[in-house]
Amino acid sequence: MNYKELALKLKTEKLVPGHRSCSGCGFPQIVRAVLASTDKPLIAASATGCLEVTTTIYPFTSWNIPFIHSAFENSAATISGVEAAYNALKRRGKIKNDIQFVAFGGDGGTYDIGLQSLSGALERGHDFLYVCYDNEAYMNTGIQRSSATPYGASTTTAPAGKKIPGKQEFRKDFAKICVAHNIPYVAQASLSNIIDLTNKAQKAFSIKGPKVLLVLQPCTLGWKYPMDKTVEIAKLAVETKFWPLYEVENGKYKLTYKPAKDVPVIEFLKTQGRFKHLLKPENQHIVDKIQENVNSEWDKLVKLSE
Repeated sequence: MNYKELALKLKTEKLVPGHRSCSGCGFPQIVRAVLASTDKPLIAASATGCLEVTTTIYPFTSWNIPFIHSAFENSAATISGVEAAYNALKRRGKIKNDIQFVAFGGDGGTYDIGLQSLSGALERGHDFLYVCYDNEAYMNTGIQRSSATPYGASTTTAPAGKKIPGKQEFRKDFAKICVAHNIPYVAQASLSNIIDLTNKAQKAFSIKGPKVLLVLQPCTLGWKYPMDKTVEIAKLAVETKFWPLYEVENGKYKLTYKPAKDVPVIEFLKTQGRFKHLLKPENQHIVDKIQENVNSEWDKLVKLSE
């Protein structure tokens, strides 16, 4: 454990134990790391989803800070309203403290249902951090595909069968959609690298204006793997370049981690039941297509970062 990890460990927990998340779930670590990345008072909002339903089962809560549950589609609108009210009260001298604001949502409540809400909040320029814990499907409601679900993955609404081998579309590049709003900070992070995640969250909290942090969070239920493999699989996603770690500050791209060697994407795919059909010889062309896409997107990112 290095000094930074020790410092994080010694901080007062803002998301305390006792929640009902699945064994092996990654979002508690993600949320704790983000919340520990600022020493200022925090107000959090969360869209309906795995995070909300497992941490706020009445009459209990795991949130050790002020927390607002919003509907599935409007976490960003909720927190932007709170931030606007705070600014109004501060102008009147009724609040003296500097307070920061963070909203959480899964990929369903971010890429899809909540896109309009988040886009509006980013365009209006509210001072808040939006964190998407991306488990690549609607895990809380039955493992339905979302626009974050990877090409070839099997879900309950895009199941792998004899005619259609899983989802037929590549995932939405949500980070670039956020960058297109001309906001000051967007970053991709992973559960497998908590220090990189913390560095990005600290930078985000230090910047005035809207910020977005996309964090890969493997789901033991939806991705179909043993509960003790979450961090290992998240790391494989990064090492295979399936999930690059980078940030975009004021439009300037920067890779924050470059794998030391080329690891084929099949090493990531074969760890999960949602891709098991791709291991059949007749589906090798799908694996090849995924690898081509990974290579192409990585090359684009390297050029943008030069």
